[in-house]
Amino acid sequence: MPSPLALPAALGHEPTDKRIAILREVGACGSISQAARAVGVSYKAAWQAIDTLTNLAGASLVARAVGGAGGGGAALTAAGRELLAAADAMARARGEVLSRWQATPHAGPALARLAVRTSMRNQLPCVVQRLERIGQIVRVHLALGERAAPAPADLVSRITRESAELLGLRPGLPVQALCKATAVRVERVGAGGQASEADEQGSAGGLRLPAKAVRVRRGASGDEVSAELAAGLQMVGFAAPASGLRSGNRIALILEENAVVLALAEV
Repeated sequence: MPSPLALPAALGHEPTDKRIAILREVGACGSISQAARAVGVSYKAAWQAIDTLTNLAGASLVARAVGGAGGGGAALTAAGRELLAAADAMARARGEVLSRWQATPHAGPALARLAVRTSMRNQLPCVVQRLERIGQIVRVHLALGERAAPAPADLVSRITRESAELLGLRPGLPVQALCKATAVRVERVGAGGQASEADEQGSAGGLRLPAKAVRVRRGASGDEVSAELAAGLQMVGFAAPASGLRSGNRIALILEENAVVLALAEV
């Protein structure tokens, strides 16, 4: 018996990338490579999209025929066709709801961002400044807030070229930067705005965000610190146990580029 199709998992982020568009093109043209060209991504990225959707849906979405004079082809399974029909229905319903709120200054963007549900506590609105391609890796330079700011970037996210393609990243694009609170290390900053030499050595190669502690919760495994960034955004991280940090202290939030995950929210 085939596995039931997990529609909520597969479509939970449908507006935020090109996966559904790739699946639709496969159904229309019967070819992964043609679908990739039509959507404007690489062949590898198209397969990554299909594999991800298949994992989320819990059922095979594309049947591939290997070999033959034309190099083989691909066709949607019954589950794949069902997923596309559901995606179309969801897009119509979503458009009807958002159209009622689009004219308001805050509700539309907020509703779109709330559609991304994740366990990551740090969710920061950003704007893409530039893309730095290094082999198969793309460093995405980000400005915190909802408007692009001059360099240097506030954050950098290190992702694969395929992920950048599927998200359609480009300068000026609004995104959400996500990271786990446990991936953020908090250190006290001295009066001169500098960390100790040991702290500087420990944070080499990582992102360093200046902030102010607003709440500190003590814990045996580490002190949980809620902080306010210069842009007025909130972020959570952890300091060493018995850190001595208090509300109002100047701190630095330190994290690695590969800990920053990107998500899109379209309105």
